[in-house]
Amino acid sequence: MLGKRKVQLSSKMNERSLMATRCHRLFCLLFTYVLISSSSVTKLAAGSNTKGNSSAVHVDVGVIFGREDWVGRMGLTCMQMALSDFYASHPHYNTRIRLHVRYSGQGAVGAAAAALYFIEKVKVKAIVGPMTSTEARFVIDLGAKAQVPIISYSATSPLLSCAQLPYFIRAAQNDSSQVLAIGALMQAFGWHEVVPIYTKNEYGEGIILDLTYMMQQINIRISYRSVISPFANDDQILEELLKLKTMQTRVFVVHVLPNIGSRLFSNAKDAGMMGEGYVWIVTNGISNFLDSLDHSVIESMQGVLGVKTYVPKTKKLDSFSNRWKVKFQEDNLDLPKNALLNVLGLWAYDTTSALARAVEELSDANFAFVGANNSSHLTDLDNIKISKAGPELLRAISSTRFKGLSGEFNFVDGQLQSSTYQIINVIGHVGKEIGFWTLENGLTRDLNIVSQPNSLKPNLHAIVWPGNVSSTPRGWVIPTGGKELRILVPRRPGFEEFVNVTQNSTTNATNVTGYCIDVFDKVMARLPYNISLTYFFFEVNNLTGSGSYDDMGYQFYRQKYDAIVGDVTIRANRFRYVDFTQPYTLSGLVMVVPVKDDNNKNAWTFLKPLTSDLWVTALCFFVFIAFVVWILEHRINEEFRGPPLHQAGTSLYYSFSVMVFAQRENIVSNLGRFVMVVWVFVVLILTQSYTASLTSMLTVQQLRPSATDLNELVRKGEYIGYQSGSFVEGLLHGLGVSDSKLRAYNNFRQLDELLSNGSSNGGIAAAVDEIPYMNLFLYNHCSKYTTIQIPYGTGGFGYAFPLGSPLLHDVSKAIMDLMEGDEISAIEKKWIVKKNCSLNTSSVASLGSESFWGLFLIVGIASVLALIASTVMFLYKQKNIWMRADTSLWTKIQVLANIFDHRDTEFHTFKKTGQQWSSHDNSPSIQTHFDVVVDTEPNTDCPPSPSAHAVNAERNSMSLSDGVSPSPDCRPPRSNMHVEHQ
Repeated sequence: MLGKRKVQLSSKMNERSLMATRCHRLFCLLFTYVLISSSSVTKLAAGSNTKGNSSAVHVDVGVIFGREDWVGRMGLTCMQMALSDFYASHPHYNTRIRLHVRYSGQGAVGAAAAALYFIEKVKVKAIVGPMTSTEARFVIDLGAKAQVPIISYSATSPLLSCAQLPYFIRAAQNDSSQVLAIGALMQAFGWHEVVPIYTKNEYGEGIILDLTYMMQQINIRISYRSVISPFANDDQILEELLKLKTMQTRVFVVHVLPNIGSRLFSNAKDAGMMGEGYVWIVTNGISNFLDSLDHSVIESMQGVLGVKTYVPKTKKLDSFSNRWKVKFQEDNLDLPKNALLNVLGLWAYDTTSALARAVEELSDANFAFVGANNSSHLTDLDNIKISKAGPELLRAISSTRFKGLSGEFNFVDGQLQSSTYQIINVIGHVGKEIGFWTLENGLTRDLNIVSQPNSLKPNLHAIVWPGNVSSTPRGWVIPTGGKELRILVPRRPGFEEFVNVTQNSTTNATNVTGYCIDVFDKVMARLPYNISLTYFFFEVNNLTGSGSYDDMGYQFYRQKYDAIVGDVTIRANRFRYVDFTQPYTLSGLVMVVPVKDDNNKNAWTFLKPLTSDLWVTALCFFVFIAFVVWILEHRINEEFRGPPLHQAGTSLYYSFSVMVFAQRENIVSNLGRFVMVVWVFVVLILTQSYTASLTSMLTVQQLRPSATDLNELVRKGEYIGYQSGSFVEGLLHGLGVSDSKLRAYNNFRQLDELLSNGSSNGGIAAAVDEIPYMNLFLYNHCSKYTTIQIPYGTGGFGYAFPLGSPLLHDVSKAIMDLMEGDEISAIEKKWIVKKNCSLNTSSVASLGSESFWGLFLIVGIASVLALIASTVMFLYKQKNIWMRADTSLWTKIQVLANIFDHRDTEFHTFKKTGQQWSSHDNSPSIQTHFDVVVDTEPNTDCPPSPSAHAVNAERNSMSLSDGVSPSPDCRPPRSNMHVEHQ
């Protein structure tokens, strides 16, 4: 009995197991049926032209479209025409592509089901499509598993990385390639904030990372990201637009597909956001389809800028466009006849041509599928077979390169490359071309014109902006319904000249004045628009420690004030929560120290006007001039003759005495007079400069700082002052100054007391503070203190704005304009320069040789030229001696030196006075060792002379030193005299 029950139980369990198995199979078949039924019936493309080669091998290629709209049909027509044109021009090819088309219903699951059907049932060797980036993600994974290349001419999202998806080929441009063109437009028109509008899917989010990075590189802030659902209705789109309208940014970059873009701009027009002041830039997702949008949509897009894929115009393209239009209308009678071909159709044509080339290259390949080498078989996907020709086909497609209808068609890293975009402006019913963007030249109005990067104006044709205006929008406005700008100012005692805050006890209104406020008012008046201001104060009380400037910055950040105006220093750590304008004051720190009179006057003060090198230089030139005068005068001037010491003394005396009085000695040579005129001029300038400098040193009060080096004061342990609550305290701590050596002051009166007392009497030796404060302090105490520059800088005073504020650029520009004029000087005179204070704290500097080297150069050149001229004339007169060939060089030198040492009796001064050679001439002489032979005929004007032999005998018995010589009038000519050595 028990055994029978076991058999019955076992039978029931088997029936239940069988039923469960059948239910599972029925569920799988139902799921497969749903996937397959969601796709339309497979079509054999009419363009699969097999004519011309009946034995050609058919290669199946799957094509996935989203739905049967005109975009898909445009692509299909282009692909069919591509095959017809390709095989008509290559009838001998051994392969023929056969297209299989399925429509996925514009869904990722449907696209994946279509791809799985193509791989499993049709055994396609490649798949073209799908249309969208979202659908492509699923299809690419299937293609990689089956090693079937997936080629898409419309999936442009950067999230589909060809480098990470090896079997994915993008026969289109990556969306991220146009962000540089968008950035160039932003820079060209000076916009500093932008709001991207994109859809929340693969297509929309793909560009945002690259766009954000690019904007950061060019210092443009993305103030808000507007995300629109791909399934959003008009009410949701309008709600998002109204939110954008309340913001201050007016520059929008739109990256959506045409179906969303059409409704977006229609609603933007209804919301009043297509008027003056707005800027709309659309990516090529809309620009490429602009000609196909409804006229009502185009009307709402007037003034929009667009970045469009550039397609070179060729005769081949024009011919194809005409043929395509005829065929498209014949094949699609249910569609409007105004459909126009765009770049997606051209990419579809070129993609099919590239695929046909690659297939023919592998005509001998094995296109069969083999089973997957997978032992798990956990899902049906594990049973997908693998294409044996897949890797080779992928390589062949990737290496294909030709000039197609869309331009140069070649793949780099698995996607098309392009460095040119067309910039369009929606005017009327068309997108008017206003220029181009290229990677090499940036924005240009024509491809043949090289852009000038430093040009202040964009190199584009005239633009009509939204609202039908020609002036460039500034890109931001005060938000609709916005309040006045809330300005936060510091209030603290002691420095009211910079910011002084008072409150009306009756109305409780805040009244602010001071240097910083006046500058800010002038700056705001220079802005090209009017802004209302409301001031709020922040209590900065260094006495009680109730607040500091950093605390004010934190409160400014938290409470959303619009600006901080006051004596706020630009510091690096403050950039974390605010942005600063250009500084409107001098930047840097100075050290203020007392000054004292330099009474260091002693017996040697008279040497201070000239530096030691100038003293040495002048002395050398006095000696040099004395030597030059002696050379030029001693042969012809009796004043410069006599014993050697007498000649040296006379020459030096003559040279030095020109400083104080006229000389007794006369200069008789013209060369000597020339040298002395130049030398007297130099001495005159030198003595006058010396006199002026010495007078200043002896009479003018010489003030000098009591200290010049901050580090030296720190090493000596002197007390140093700083403004209470200032960042200078931290800087001094960094230099090694302990708290015990620091003393704070809260106003200029305390600072004056501390500096007057000195470090040893409870005061300070120096104070460190910013230049604007110390300038004001010195103007009130200009006779007691001076400033010393120290190598520690700051950014100066600036106005703080919230991070990314659009006002920042305009205010900074206005500050620079104000600094270049004289208005800021008038403000300084009103608040800081209250009296004319001029203090000479530097000592009179000694004169150095660098101030007179030009004069010494002149007198040196003049002297050298005079010496050269004198030497040339002397040698010319004695040429009968130095031109003798039978005499040694040393002998010639001795004779010339002997002659040079004696008087030149032919000079006119001796002729006039009748002087003769005299034994009283004490010039050094050389004993006669030469015979003077006279070869000339006797002078008839002289008395009869003895014979030549008698003359020689007489001259041999004479010494040249005895001063005896024949009468000058009876002397034989020098040209007939020669010297013989005995």
